[in-house]
Amino acid sequence: MSGCEARDAKKLVRSPSGLRMVPEHRSARSPFGLDEPPWVPDKECPRCMQCDTKFDFITRKHHCRRCGKCFCDKCCSKKVPLPRMCFVDPVRQCAECALISQKETEFYDKQLKVLMNGATFFVTLGTSDKSELMVCRLSNNQRYLVLDGDSHYEIEIIQISTVQILTEGFTPGGGNTRAIGMILQYKVPGSEELTQMKFTASEDFSCNKKLSASWLAAMHKVSK
Repeated sequence: MSGCEARDAKKLVRSPSGLRMVPEHRSARSPFGLDEPPWVPDKECPRCMQCDTKFDFITRKHHCRRCGKCFCDKCCSKKVPLPRMCFVDPVRQCAECALISQKETEFYDKQLKVLMNGATFFVTLGTSDKSELMVCRLSNNQRYLVLDGDSHYEIEIIQISTVQILTEGFTPGGGNTRAIGMILQYKVPGSEELTQMKFTASEDFSCNKKLSASWLAAMHKVSK
């Protein structure tokens, strides 16, 4: 096993909330991940924290795996995937949290895969007047933006300060725009100054332009 594979290795753990597949090393955690919340102690929640129904032998209490609050079965009946906490199976969540998790599912099922598959751009570093054709992708552990061409860069996601998506085709009435590039600002470890990179979609092939636009759209989703 290589050093990278060892750092990215995962293990199966059981918590009160369910089975989770987590990185063996905390340093390899995804920046999109969430920690499991502490559960509100049973003795502190005699009633449902949503509908105020009193708990008894018939009305049991359940904890939402996303927020840790205490609810009755009616207010916490949905089992929804929660990949941000690395749960293997869908877990019980309150209605409010379930709605948030369902919205995030598209990001994990679609946008994240697009980012990891990568796309090709002309990349310009800082104020340079020269650009380099590079393949840009999100690393498998989701911690780095990896750029490969004649040069090689790895930008840690948590060091990115701003993402500006460049578009064309804008009209006063709105609509009909497409992403054609991106300006990224980030900090290099050990420096407080911001470094800027400009990404421009290649015009060589129409299929590549479509892939690049999808990748930029996914990157915009990450930066929100």
